[in-house]
Amino acid sequence: MLERVIPLVQQRNARLALPPVPQPLASTGLLSDSRGRPLRDLRISVTDRCNFRCNYCMPKEVFDKDHAYLQHHALLSFEEISRLARLFLAHGVRKIRLTGGEPLLRKNLEKLIAQLAQLRTVDGTAPDITLTTNGSLLARKARALKDAGLNRVTVSLDGLDDAVFRRMNDVDFPVAQVLAGIEAAHAAGLSGIKVNMVVKRGTNDQQIVPMARHFRGSGVTLRFIEFMDVGATNGWRMDEVLPSAELLTRLQAELPLVPLAPSAPGETAARWGWANSAGVHDSALGEIGLISSVTQAFCGDCNRARLSTEGQLFLCLFAGQGYDLRSLLRGGADDTAIASAIAAIWQGRSDRYSELRSTLAADAGPGLRRVEMSYIGG
Repeated sequence: MLERVIPLVQQRNARLALPPVPQPLASTGLLSDSRGRPLRDLRISVTDRCNFRCNYCMPKEVFDKDHAYLQHHALLSFEEISRLARLFLAHGVRKIRLTGGEPLLRKNLEKLIAQLAQLRTVDGTAPDITLTTNGSLLARKARALKDAGLNRVTVSLDGLDDAVFRRMNDVDFPVAQVLAGIEAAHAAGLSGIKVNMVVKRGTNDQQIVPMARHFRGSGVTLRFIEFMDVGATNGWRMDEVLPSAELLTRLQAELPLVPLAPSAPGETAARWGWANSAGVHDSALGEIGLISSVTQAFCGDCNRARLSTEGQLFLCLFAGQGYDLRSLLRGGADDTAIASAIAAIWQGRSDRYSELRSTLAADAGPGLRRVEMSYIGG
């Protein structure tokens, strides 16, 4: 068998040239890209490290004990992150999601959350601050996160069966501790808790109905995510994708569901509500979400930008390179220059990978290899 070499470090070093900005671009809160999509959602990776080795994200054979993670000096400081977040909010961002790797591995993360909670959108309101976590450290940190200003939390959980879950996280971590983290988030007063389940056919698809039954009526929104071709290390194959349409059929054979309207523009999940005996949505039972990023592209209204832990701005989850904002931060650029660069980058955005997936080569060469999910978050 040929050894597979993944040039992750080289990928980090690749940069897109910052676009020229002949004159300052005003921050009006009305910024849109070349397809008319506004900038509303900023996802910030605070670490490239994770304590899980899920095979669809950080497979152990690639991210082993010899893997070279970013050095601390390369990471954006909390002050640098807060400064950039303030400039993004002035361009229209309303939601900030902290991701990783596993964001709770970043020391004193609640201090960053407290800084972000002091910022304001162009409407004068506080941004919606959310966090995605594998839940392993949530039980001990939920209260501090809430007190610091975190609004909501999303927990990644790929099955309830302990054996299945341990195989998927590949570090023998018990599912009970993640469930305890979800309960701690409830107890701390975090609202709108969501659970994300990445579904791989033949791996954990037998957990779909048990997960649905467990979270139905719990106050938690369960979202099923199609196994995606993010990065180059997860061995993605189309035959391991369980289309959301098939997943929905499986659920409806056991439990009644009715379609719900989107709750916000650019929403990635199609909403389905649990129905009562009369076939009407019962709000007490809650809802699920179907994220069909492989079979039903939602590029048309994507309003998300992603900031890597070392300050690269990515315009798509499936991008190969980012724009180096850290060089501006540490090179002495003032707020106007940085805000203008952000505006120019977003105005030139035309990304729509999911719409073009079937016509694109899986790998266009080392220089264009797609960025790993563990580097910029999901």
